[in-house]
Amino acid sequence: MPKKKVLLDEDELPKKWYNILPDLPEPLPPPLHPMTKEPLKPEDLEPLFPKGLIKQEMSNERYIKIPEEVLEVYRMWRPTPLIRAERLERYLKTPARIYYKYEGVSPPGSHKPNTAVAQAYYNMKEGVERLTTETGAGQWGSALCFATKLFDMKCTVYMVKVSYEQKPYRRIIMEAYGGEVIPSPSNRTESGRKILESDPDTPGSLGIAISEAVEDAAKNDDTKYSLGSVLNHVLLHQTVVGLELKKQLEKIDEKPDILVGCVGGGSNFSGLSYPFVKDSQKNGLRIVAVEPAACPTLTSGEYRYDYGDTVGLTPLIKMYTLGHKFIPPPIHAGGLRYHGDAPTLSLLVAKGVIEAVAVKQLSTFEAGLIFARTEGIIPAPESNHAVRVAIDEALKAKEKNEEKVIVIGLSGHGYFDLSAYDSYLSGRLNDT
Repeated sequence: MPKKKVLLDEDELPKKWYNILPDLPEPLPPPLHPMTKEPLKPEDLEPLFPKGLIKQEMSNERYIKIPEEVLEVYRMWRPTPLIRAERLERYLKTPARIYYKYEGVSPPGSHKPNTAVAQAYYNMKEGVERLTTETGAGQWGSALCFATKLFDMKCTVYMVKVSYEQKPYRRIIMEAYGGEVIPSPSNRTESGRKILESDPDTPGSLGIAISEAVEDAAKNDDTKYSLGSVLNHVLLHQTVVGLELKKQLEKIDEKPDILVGCVGGGSNFSGLSYPFVKDSQKNGLRIVAVEPAACPTLTSGEYRYDYGDTVGLTPLIKMYTLGHKFIPPPIHAGGLRYHGDAPTLSLLVAKGVIEAVAVKQLSTFEAGLIFARTEGIIPAPESNHAVRVAIDEALKAKEKNEEKVIVIGLSGHGYFDLSAYDSYLSGRLNDT
């Protein structure tokens, strides 16, 4: 029987990130300048990003070396474990073997530091003193505050207002790491003031928070902007997850039939799945992206060029989008409340390489509690979406008596999201 927990030695930590751009089924449509609508040049991104990250964003190298300074920080929690969910299997009475790759062991409790540390490092190397960013549920903001403190930098986080109010402990974590946290939309930026004038009671959105963070960075010479998802360099850094997972599955001679993860902008899901994409159609692997029915970008959006932010300050990228003005309902999976998706992920969905499904909020919390009561870990509300579909697939395997191997990307824990579980347990949570 395969091991309950599969660990890698420290020296097995990946030394290079995997870049999927050379292995896409067709070239990625170029990002466009927000004003001229012409293809973006590297220098167009310099007001926002350091040159090292811009080079990665546009690179066609299949593997990019991870700097030793970044690896040194990664070793605080990486490699992360691959765990067999035997108790969940027994509860479901399924012949399927279920595994989860657990990213909640990082100091901030999610997969987000994999790119936060890298981004802070490259900014520090070029003399940047402060980073601005947005955050939904607070996991990305927590990770960037953690990373900037390690490299002696400042961090300003624009947190979506509804999440700022729902998740006070996430704010406290960011402040404990030395970050400045501002509910968005705010009066601090022109973008925020315009939104508040038109809708003073808006719950906010990731698109609005991005507008504020971009504006703040562009107006201050010592400051750059940092994004937690969507862009190529962000997804690149997250591939340490999938690269580790491949080694762990090989160690126990398992071949996955279904790989499932949650999707907001795509960083967690892409990091988990991209190292498997090239060979997936040869070996019959199904790669399933799960999003909330309240913000169904991949399943109900249009595949077209759109802005990454609400105001229209960012480059236009071709992606699945619900429209950059879309304000998602205030569901508790704040990290999945984004109107668009990563261009590379959108292309793979459009080409049928990756499947996409949308699930409702109540069913995800039901799945999260099943997982907590069998495996002992309370998943983040975002991760519950992947758990939901994994359980559904395991029950289908039970009906057909098939020994499927299902792997879940468990992107983080939910110990700072207990107000969401409280709302579910008390019957105050609704489907939207």
